Amino acid sequence: MTFMRSTFLVACLLLGELPFVSAQSEDSLDNKTVAANSAYQEKDWPKAALLYDQLAHAQPESYRSWYRLGVCLQRTGQHQKALEAFEKAQAKGAPVSIVGYDMAATYASMGQPDKSLEQLTAAVKQGYAQPNQMSTDPDLQSIRSDARFAALLEQARHNQTPCDYTAENRQFDFWVGDWDVVATQDRSKAGMSHIERVIGDCVIWENWTSLGNSGYTGKSYNIYNSNLKRWEQFWVDNTGGMIHFYGGFKDKVMDFYTDEIPQLDGTKLKRHLQFFNLGSDKVRQFSQGSTDGGKTWTVEYDLTYNRKK
Repeated sequence: MTFMRSTFLVACLLLGELPFVSAQSEDSLDNKTVAANSAYQEKDWPKAALLYDQLAHAQPESYRSWYRLGVCLQRTGQHQKALEAFEKAQAKGAPVSIVGYDMAATYASMGQPDKSLEQLTAAVKQGYAQPNQMSTDPDLQSIRSDARFAALLEQARHNQTPCDYTAENRQFDFWVGDWDVVATQDRSKAGMSHIERVIGDCVIWENWTSLGNSGYTGKSYNIYNSNLKRWEQFWVDNTGGMIHFYGGFKDKVMDFYTDEIPQLDGTKLKRHLQFFNLGSDKVRQFSQGSTDGGKTWTVEYDLTYNRKK
Protein backbone atom coordinates (compact mmCIF):
# COMPACT_ATOMS: atom_id res chain seq x y z
CA MET A 1 0.00 0.00 0.00
CA THR A 2 2.87 2.34 0.84
CA PHE A 3 4.47 1.59 -2.50
CA MET A 4 1.23 2.33 -4.33
CA ARG A 5 0.84 5.65 -2.52
CA SER A 6 4.41 6.68 -3.34
CA THR A 7 3.90 5.74 -6.95
CA PHE A 8 0.71 7.83 -7.07
CA LEU A 9 2.45 10.84 -5.58
CA VAL A 10 5.28 10.58 -8.09
CA ALA A 11 2.77 10.32 -10.91
CA CYS A 12 0.94 13.37 -9.61
CA LEU A 13 4.14 15.33 -9.52
CA LEU A 14 5.04 14.33 -13.02
CA LEU A 15 1.56 15.04 -14.39
CA GLY A 16 1.16 18.29 -12.53
CA GLU A 17 -1.87 17.15 -10.55
CA LEU A 18 -0.71 18.35 -7.13
CA PRO A 19 -0.55 22.01 -8.18
CA PHE A 20 -4.11 21.58 -9.40
CA VAL A 21 -5.17 20.31 -5.98
CA SER A 22 -3.29 23.22 -4.41
CA ALA A 23 -5.04 25.62 -6.76
CA GLN A 24 -8.36 24.14 -5.72
CA SER A 25 -7.38 24.74 -2.09
CA GLU A 26 -6.42 28.33 -2.88
CA ASP A 27 -9.71 28.85 -4.68
CA SER A 28 -11.55 27.50 -1.67
CA LEU A 29 -9.75 29.93 0.65
CA ASP A 30 -10.40 32.81 -1.73
CA ASN A 31 -14.11 31.97 -1.85
CA LYS A 32 -14.23 31.68 1.91
CA THR A 33 -12.48 35.03 2.29
CA VAL A 34 -15.01 36.69 -0.01
CA ALA A 35 -17.90 35.14 1.96
CA ALA A 36 -16.34 36.16 5.29
CA ASN A 37 -15.76 39.73 4.16
CA SER A 38 -19.32 39.96 2.85
CA ALA A 39 -20.78 38.71 6.14
CA TYR A 40 -18.53 41.13 8.03
CA GLN A 41 -19.68 44.10 5.97
CA GLU A 42 -23.30 43.05 6.45
CA LYS A 43 -22.66 42.72 10.20
CA ASP A 44 -23.77 39.10 10.19
CA TRP A 45 -21.45 38.48 13.12
CA PRO A 46 -22.22 34.77 13.80
CA LYS A 47 -21.69 33.79 10.15
CA ALA A 48 -18.59 35.96 9.82
CA ALA A 49 -17.17 34.53 13.06
CA LEU A 50 -17.53 30.96 11.76
CA LEU A 51 -15.81 31.81 8.47
CA TYR A 52 -12.99 33.85 10.00
CA ASP A 53 -12.35 31.09 12.52
CA GLN A 54 -11.81 28.70 9.63
CA LEU A 55 -9.62 31.20 7.78
CA ALA A 56 -7.55 31.98 10.88
CA HIS A 57 -6.76 28.31 11.44
CA ALA A 58 -6.07 27.74 7.75
CA GLN A 59 -3.73 30.75 7.62
CA PRO A 60 -2.58 31.18 11.23
CA GLU A 61 0.14 33.72 10.37
CA SER A 62 -2.38 36.19 8.92
CA TYR A 63 -3.35 38.69 11.64
CA ARG A 64 -6.28 40.04 9.62
CA SER A 65 -8.41 36.91 10.08
CA TRP A 66 -7.59 36.73 13.81
CA TYR A 67 -8.45 40.39 14.22
CA ARG A 68 -11.77 40.17 12.42
CA LEU A 69 -12.61 36.99 14.30
CA GLY A 70 -12.05 38.94 17.51
CA VAL A 71 -14.38 41.71 16.33
CA CYS A 72 -17.12 39.21 15.46
CA LEU A 73 -16.80 37.40 18.78
CA GLN A 74 -16.87 40.67 20.69
CA ARG A 75 -20.02 41.72 18.82
CA THR A 76 -21.74 38.46 19.78
CA GLY A 77 -20.82 38.83 23.46
CA GLN A 78 -18.11 36.16 23.52
CA HIS A 79 -15.68 38.49 25.21
CA GLN A 80 -13.07 36.06 26.49
CA LYS A 81 -12.77 34.34 23.13
CA ALA A 82 -12.60 37.76 21.48
CA LEU A 83 -9.64 38.71 23.69
CA GLU A 84 -7.86 35.49 22.76
CA ALA A 85 -8.35 36.25 19.06
CA PHE A 86 -7.16 39.84 19.49
CA GLU A 87 -4.06 38.65 21.37
CA LYS A 88 -3.23 36.29 18.52
CA ALA A 89 -3.75 39.08 16.00
CA GLN A 90 -1.40 41.32 17.96
CA ALA A 91 1.19 38.54 18.22
CA LYS A 92 1.05 38.14 14.43
CA GLY A 93 1.68 41.84 13.84
CA ALA A 94 -1.65 43.66 14.07
CA PRO A 95 -1.02 47.35 14.92
CA VAL A 96 -1.51 48.13 18.60
CA SER A 97 -3.26 51.35 17.59
CA ILE A 98 -6.06 49.21 16.12
CA VAL A 99 -6.25 46.00 18.11
CA GLY A 100 -5.53 47.77 21.40
CA TYR A 101 -8.68 49.84 21.01
CA ASP A 102 -10.84 46.76 20.45
CA MET A 103 -9.29 45.04 23.44
CA ALA A 104 -10.08 48.15 25.50
CA ALA A 105 -13.71 48.01 24.36
CA THR A 106 -13.88 44.31 25.19
CA TYR A 107 -12.45 44.73 28.69
CA ALA A 108 -14.84 47.63 29.33
CA SER A 109 -17.75 45.41 28.31
CA MET A 110 -16.49 42.80 30.79
CA GLY A 111 -16.47 45.34 33.63
CA GLN A 112 -12.68 45.55 33.88
CA PRO A 113 -11.96 49.31 33.66
CA ASP A 114 -8.27 49.20 34.60
CA LYS A 115 -7.41 46.67 31.90
CA SER A 116 -9.59 48.60 29.46
CA LEU A 117 -7.75 51.86 30.13
CA GLU A 118 -4.40 50.06 29.97
CA GLN A 119 -5.18 48.85 26.45
CA LEU A 120 -6.61 52.20 25.42
CA THR A 121 -3.46 53.92 26.66
CA ALA A 122 -1.33 51.58 24.56
CA ALA A 123 -3.48 52.24 21.48
CA VAL A 124 -3.33 56.01 21.86
CA LYS A 125 0.43 55.97 22.45
CA GLN A 126 0.82 54.08 19.17
CA GLY A 127 -1.19 56.66 17.24
CA TYR A 128 -4.88 55.81 17.63
CA ALA A 129 -6.63 58.90 16.26
CA GLN A 130 -10.42 58.55 16.33
CA PRO A 131 -11.67 60.72 19.21
CA ASN A 132 -15.24 60.71 17.88
CA GLN A 133 -15.34 56.94 18.08
CA MET A 134 -14.03 57.08 21.64
CA SER A 135 -16.71 59.62 22.57
CA THR A 136 -19.65 57.64 21.15
CA ASP A 137 -18.72 53.96 21.38
CA PRO A 138 -21.29 52.40 23.78
CA ASP A 139 -18.73 49.78 24.79
CA LEU A 140 -16.64 52.49 26.47
CA GLN A 141 -19.52 54.06 28.38
CA SER A 142 -18.38 52.57 31.68
CA ILE A 143 -14.95 54.25 31.59
CA ARG A 144 -15.83 57.71 30.22
CA SER A 145 -16.22 59.22 33.68
CA ASP A 146 -12.66 58.17 34.58
CA ALA A 147 -10.20 61.09 34.56
CA ARG A 148 -7.73 58.91 32.66
CA PHE A 149 -10.20 58.62 29.80
CA ALA A 150 -10.41 62.40 29.36
CA ALA A 151 -6.63 62.64 29.03
CA LEU A 152 -6.58 59.84 26.47
CA LEU A 153 -9.38 61.48 24.51
CA GLU A 154 -7.38 64.69 24.28
CA GLN A 155 -4.30 62.77 23.15
CA ALA A 156 -6.37 61.06 20.45
CA ARG A 157 -7.37 64.53 19.22
CA HIS A 158 -3.69 65.43 19.06
CA ASN A 159 -3.02 62.27 17.05
CA GLN A 160 -5.81 63.12 14.62
CA THR A 161 -4.61 66.66 13.88
CA PRO A 162 -1.07 66.94 15.27
CA CYS A 163 -0.33 70.16 13.39
CA ASP A 164 -3.03 71.98 15.37
CA TYR A 165 -1.01 71.40 18.51
CA THR A 166 2.46 72.25 17.22
CA ALA A 167 3.53 75.89 17.53
CA GLU A 168 5.82 75.75 14.49
CA ASN A 169 2.98 74.60 12.24
CA ARG A 170 0.95 77.67 13.17
CA GLN A 171 3.65 80.26 12.40
CA PHE A 172 2.35 81.00 8.89
CA ASP A 173 -1.32 81.31 9.84
CA PHE A 174 -1.12 85.10 9.48
CA TRP A 175 -1.20 84.55 5.70
CA VAL A 176 -4.44 82.54 5.76
CA GLY A 177 -7.48 84.32 4.31
CA ASP A 178 -8.89 85.99 1.21
CA TRP A 179 -6.82 88.87 -0.10
CA ASP A 180 -6.81 91.71 -2.59
CA VAL A 181 -3.21 92.22 -3.65
CA VAL A 182 -1.60 95.46 -4.85
CA ALA A 183 1.89 96.64 -5.74
CA THR A 184 3.42 98.07 -2.57
CA GLN A 185 4.91 101.15 -4.25
CA ASP A 186 2.09 102.53 -6.44
CA ARG A 187 -0.89 100.56 -5.03
CA SER A 188 -1.84 99.29 -8.50
CA LYS A 189 -3.95 96.15 -8.47
CA ALA A 190 -1.90 92.98 -9.00
CA GLY A 191 -4.15 90.05 -8.23
CA MET A 192 -6.09 88.18 -5.61
CA SER A 193 -5.34 85.16 -3.50
CA HIS A 194 -7.25 82.64 -1.44
CA ILE A 195 -5.11 80.96 1.22
CA GLU A 196 -6.34 78.25 3.56
CA ARG A 197 -5.22 75.47 5.89
CA VAL A 198 -5.66 71.99 4.41
CA ILE A 199 -4.67 68.36 5.02
CA GLY A 200 -5.23 68.29 8.76
CA ASP A 201 -4.22 71.96 8.99
CA CYS A 202 -0.63 70.94 8.22
CA VAL A 203 -0.44 72.68 4.84
CA ILE A 204 -0.90 76.38 4.07
CA TRP A 205 -2.36 76.29 0.55
CA GLU A 206 -2.11 79.39 -1.64
CA ASN A 207 -4.31 79.98 -4.70
CA TRP A 208 -3.12 82.96 -6.73
CA THR A 209 -4.82 84.66 -9.71
CA SER A 210 -3.24 87.63 -11.50
CA LEU A 211 -5.48 90.46 -12.65
CA GLY A 212 -5.59 91.55 -16.29
CA ASN A 213 -5.46 89.44 -19.42
CA SER A 214 -2.40 87.33 -18.64
CA GLY A 215 -4.45 84.43 -17.29
CA TYR A 216 -1.59 83.66 -14.94
CA THR A 217 -2.44 81.45 -11.96
CA GLY A 218 -0.43 79.52 -9.45
CA LYS A 219 -0.55 77.63 -6.19
CA SER A 220 1.88 77.10 -3.39
CA TYR A 221 2.01 74.41 -0.74
CA ASN A 222 3.68 75.51 2.48
CA ILE A 223 4.53 73.18 5.33
CA TYR A 224 6.79 72.99 8.34
CA ASN A 225 9.30 70.18 7.83
CA SER A 226 9.70 68.76 11.33
CA ASN A 227 12.59 66.52 10.28
CA LEU A 228 14.71 69.38 8.91
CA LYS A 229 13.30 71.95 11.36
CA ARG A 230 12.42 74.43 8.62
CA TRP A 231 9.53 75.76 6.54
CA GLU A 232 9.29 74.82 2.88
CA GLN A 233 7.23 76.19 0.01
CA PHE A 234 6.52 74.45 -3.28
CA TRP A 235 5.23 76.90 -5.91
CA VAL A 236 3.68 75.65 -9.16
CA ASP A 237 1.94 77.61 -11.92
CA ASN A 238 0.05 77.29 -15.19
CA THR A 239 3.19 77.84 -17.28
CA GLY A 240 4.83 74.69 -15.93
CA GLY A 241 6.96 76.62 -13.49
CA MET A 242 8.03 75.20 -10.15
CA ILE A 243 10.08 76.80 -7.37
CA HIS A 244 11.18 75.22 -4.10
CA PHE A 245 11.81 77.61 -1.22
CA TYR A 246 13.02 76.81 2.29
CA GLY A 247 13.62 78.86 5.40
CA GLY A 248 12.10 79.82 8.71
CA PHE A 249 10.03 82.23 10.76
CA LYS A 250 11.59 84.93 12.95
CA ASP A 251 10.47 88.35 14.22
CA LYS A 252 7.13 88.17 12.41
CA VAL A 253 8.81 87.42 9.07
CA MET A 254 8.63 84.19 7.07
CA ASP A 255 12.02 84.13 5.38
CA PHE A 256 12.56 81.83 2.37
CA TYR A 257 15.49 81.15 0.04
CA THR A 258 16.05 78.92 -2.98
CA ASP A 259 19.14 77.11 -4.12
CA GLU A 260 20.99 78.57 -7.11
CA ILE A 261 18.89 77.50 -10.11
CA PRO A 262 20.44 77.39 -13.63
CA GLN A 263 18.80 79.84 -16.07
CA LEU A 264 18.53 79.80 -19.88
CA ASP A 265 21.15 82.54 -20.19
CA GLY A 266 23.71 80.45 -18.31
CA THR A 267 23.47 82.29 -15.00
CA LYS A 268 22.34 80.80 -11.72
CA LEU A 269 19.49 82.55 -9.93
CA LYS A 270 19.04 82.45 -6.17
CA ARG A 271 15.81 83.89 -4.77
CA HIS A 272 15.02 85.45 -1.41
CA LEU A 273 11.28 85.57 -0.61
CA GLN A 274 9.90 87.21 2.53
CA PHE A 275 6.44 87.52 4.07
CA PHE A 276 6.04 90.30 6.63
CA ASN A 277 3.19 90.08 9.14
CA LEU A 278 1.91 93.68 9.26
CA GLY A 279 -1.07 93.03 11.51
CA SER A 280 -4.28 91.07 11.31
CA ASP A 281 -5.33 92.47 7.91
CA LYS A 282 -2.11 93.10 5.99
CA VAL A 283 0.86 91.09 4.71
CA ARG A 284 3.79 92.21 2.59
CA GLN A 285 5.38 89.77 0.13
CA PHE A 286 8.84 90.82 -1.04
CA SER A 287 10.95 88.89 -3.56
CA GLN A 288 14.56 89.47 -4.59
CA GLY A 289 16.95 87.64 -6.89
CA SER A 290 20.72 87.26 -7.02
CA THR A 291 22.95 85.93 -9.80
CA ASP A 292 26.23 86.35 -7.91
CA GLY A 293 25.69 83.93 -5.06
CA GLY A 294 23.88 86.39 -2.81
CA LYS A 295 26.44 89.22 -2.93
CA THR A 296 23.95 91.62 -4.52
CA TRP A 297 20.16 91.46 -4.83
CA THR A 298 17.61 92.83 -7.32
CA VAL A 299 13.94 93.35 -6.45
CA GLU A 300 11.67 91.03 -8.44
CA TYR A 301 8.37 92.19 -6.97
CA ASP A 302 6.95 93.87 -3.88
CA LEU A 303 3.30 93.16 -3.06
CA THR A 304 0.90 94.08 -0.27
CA TYR A 305 -1.98 91.78 0.70
CA ASN A 306 -5.10 93.50 2.07
CA ARG A 307 -7.63 91.23 3.70
CA LYS A 308 -11.01 91.27 1.97
CA LYS A 309 -13.81 92.63 4.10
